[in-house]
Amino acid sequence: MPRQPFASLPDSARLWVFAAARPLDSQERDALLTAADAFLDQWNAHKVPLACARELRHDQFLLVGVDEAASGVSGCSVDSLVRTMKGLGQQLGVDLLDHASVFYRDGEAVRRVSREAFADAVASGGVDLATTVFDNTVPTVGALRAGRWESPASETWHARAFF
Repeated sequence: MPRQPFASLPDSARLWVFAAARPLDSQERDALLTAADAFLDQWNAHKVPLACARELRHDQFLLVGVDEAASGVSGCSVDSLVRTMKGLGQQLGVDLLDHASVFYRDGEAVRRVSREAFADAVASGGVDLATTVFDNTVPTVGALRAGRWESPASETWHARAFF
């Protein structure tokens, strides 16, 4: 099954969020999307093409979804996706596999800080439970569409920093 528009994925589609450590400029965005498309066009699990899609949001987050009802993802296929994203990040000079940082909105800007710096911002009042955070662990496209990816800290695991 060929790569498809992200909007056509069902809510049940599995989701991966690759968060760039910083916003990408236009050349980096083009390079990332071209390389991601080339990978997704040949992505398969046990020689079965995957029904997949991608979308770039806020010049910083590459969302990759796969419809597992159409074709199941294997451990090897997930490993190949992660290896590809790691390599693309190295080519672009930006980490795409940053799972330790917290991404949140400061006005319209997306900020990336360590968990310790986020806790310090909580303590100083720089962020609060209403601060919009990005939960890059959302498991499905449906969760993304339901607003569980970009939501107030009070509604995510980030709320633990406040207690």
